[in-house]
Amino acid sequence: MALEGITADGKRLFLARALRMFSYGLLSVVLVIYLSGLGFSDGRIGLLLTLTLVGDTLVSLWMTTRADRIGRKGMLMAGAALMTAAGIPFALSGNFTVLLVAATLGVISPSGNEVGPFLAIEQASLSQVVADGRRTSVFAWYNLTGSFATACGALVGGWTAQVLQRSGMAPVASYRILVFGYAAFGMALAVLFAGMSRAIEAPVAAVPGNRWGLHRSRKVVLKLSALFSLDAFAGGFVIQSIVAYWFHLRFGVSPGTLGSIFFVANILAGFSALYAVRIAERIGLVETMVFTHIPSNILLILVPLMPNLPLAIAVLLLRFSISQMDVPTRQSYTMAVVSPDERSAAAGVTGIARTTGASVSPVIAGHLLAVPALAGAPFLIAGTLKILYDVLLYRSFKKT
Repeated sequence: MALEGITADGKRLFLARALRMFSYGLLSVVLVIYLSGLGFSDGRIGLLLTLTLVGDTLVSLWMTTRADRIGRKGMLMAGAALMTAAGIPFALSGNFTVLLVAATLGVISPSGNEVGPFLAIEQASLSQVVADGRRTSVFAWYNLTGSFATACGALVGGWTAQVLQRSGMAPVASYRILVFGYAAFGMALAVLFAGMSRAIEAPVAAVPGNRWGLHRSRKVVLKLSALFSLDAFAGGFVIQSIVAYWFHLRFGVSPGTLGSIFFVANILAGFSALYAVRIAERIGLVETMVFTHIPSNILLILVPLMPNLPLAIAVLLLRFSISQMDVPTRQSYTMAVVSPDERSAAAGVTGIARTTGASVSPVIAGHLLAVPALAGAPFLIAGTLKILYDVLLYRSFKKT
């Protein structure tokens, strides 16, 4: 098994990933419905989601490009504190300006996916404590852990809200309890990160980096960042909370059923990351990223074209069953082409590029969802742009 012999720090990183992704999943299936229940229009909700991701981008950029020099452990603890700083105002206030400030300055995930500085710094830290030959496999298990935790969080979040509502609690109040839970997970993560040792810290850089923490690998990282930004811009149209809201609008799906759908979807996504390891060993990292991603995006385009709920769910789940094969391979490839003392910065800059790309599209998706005839357009736009990304990635890096 890939995790045999992993250090105590490695185990803490896996546990942190599980707790964090559970909290993201918990929130993602109800966040947009919660904001709608507070009285915000679809356009305002889209703007709030966009500025949430913009704020996460700026915070992450500063933290990840300095983590290798200032300290990875401290930056992880700070990120956990920012989760709590975002969650509490979201739970206590219905004022749009307050939520805007909290979303911009704190760390909150509207997508069920990673946001904030965590992923970049944890990838670099894992690369520090595992052998290079095991990196892709460990990253696959790391992603499986996250997907399984997100799935459980979505299931718990959806059904908790539904059970509370059946017991007589108002919908908004039931969603607010889940937001408080998200804030509590931020506190738990801060305690967990406090126990990390110095083994996760970066080696002293042999070559001084620029203000982004990069030196030798600057050119390749910027090229990857541009491509990853396009992929993430496309993905921002179909973040998990938007897809959940679309199912709610189109088919009237209840929170509990939404939680069940995304529980299965994220479990399938996690196992798809494991399949990627064997495929990458045979055909290579770049080929695995591209050749599994294109069919996934074709299925994404087909989701809104399905005439009924069972078929729409079936196509969505089929898409998730191959959707994450590019993730551990992408992460491993990025770590492989940069120097060890650039890894947090490289993962951070490419991660920021993804967050930046994803931050723009939710506001567009929000306006599309507000027009019944265009409600399925986010799926079509996302799938088409993602296929374009696959083609450009293959052309640019097939020989590297």
